Amino acid sequence: MEQERTEIQDLGEFGLIDYLTRNIEIQNASTVLGVGDDAAVIDHFGKQTVISTDMLVEGIHFDLMYTPLKHLGYKSVVVNLSDIYAMNAIPTQITISIAFSNRFSLEALNEFYEGVYAACEKYGVDLVGGDTSNSQKGFIISVTAIGEVTPDQFVKRSTAQKGDLLCVTGDLGAAYLGLTLLEREKKIYLESPDVKPDLEGQTYIIGRQLKPEARKDIIEFLQQEEIIPTAMMDVSDGLSSEILHIAKQSNLGVVLYEEKIPIAQESKEIAMKFGLDPTACALSGGEDYELLFTMKQQDYDKIVLNEQISVIGYMADISEGAHIHTKGGNKFKLVSQGWNAFKQ
Repeated sequence: MEQERTEIQDLGEFGLIDYLTRNIEIQNASTVLGVGDDAAVIDHFGKQTVISTDMLVEGIHFDLMYTPLKHLGYKSVVVNLSDIYAMNAIPTQITISIAFSNRFSLEALNEFYEGVYAACEKYGVDLVGGDTSNSQKGFIISVTAIGEVTPDQFVKRSTAQKGDLLCVTGDLGAAYLGLTLLEREKKIYLESPDVKPDLEGQTYIIGRQLKPEARKDIIEFLQQEEIIPTAMMDVSDGLSSEILHIAKQSNLGVVLYEEKIPIAQESKEIAMKFGLDPTACALSGGEDYELLFTMKQQDYDKIVLNEQISVIGYMADISEGAHIHTKGGNKFKLVSQGWNAFKQ
């Protein structure tokens, strides 16, 4: 049975926007006016406003050969919300702009927006605007996320203090391994299309790549425990480069312990299968969207029972530099080898 295909040009731009935004329900009191006018109106009632924007380009940030459009819509929202949480803020609204070539039908765009709305619903965020355009080829997505924070409770990267504990949430390296697996299967498929993809038992790492989650739960936990991190950012480019950002911007050194880096058992197993070092995947992989933060040592007792938070090191004097202590008892300089969109 052939899938129905509606050409976008049959609707026109306004018809398309009306169609894609037809079922929006406003979830936040701060959204005074959403989609449908010249601009949205937001009132954060005495809170400070936090804004972040991100662009995703087909062929550089995602590959539609193995990325379902619904997952892509979901991920486009989540990676932006992660930046808002990384400021210790709560995301409340997004705008989303897309440019697409004529190979995309209305049904395809609808699938993408299903993912967008699923993420909005899960994280309690309102879609309040955006734009659509033609592109010569491929699919381009730009998302802006807007959030709110109690005045001066936002957390920067540059405010870590000497002696602070260095913490990370969840586990690391899985998204990179998921990508490695998907790229391997794509290569096999292109060489021999009859071979069925072998993704059995790898749902965890593939899910971490195609459908990541932002750490709303951690921000809620920190607020509940009255912990304000001294510095924070999300892990999008790899643990080592993010740690070095905090160290450099805070004018500090850092000591990281390899054995403390949280890596899921599934990630360790698939890394071994690929002949990769799990620690290297965690340090350089990226796209985990976990939170990396520093906090005062006296807050340690408040986080010790939270299994989602690992203490992986501490901030030191700048004269000590940035080092990783390996399981084997060696000490190496920490180098930034994170993912770089400009190295193609």
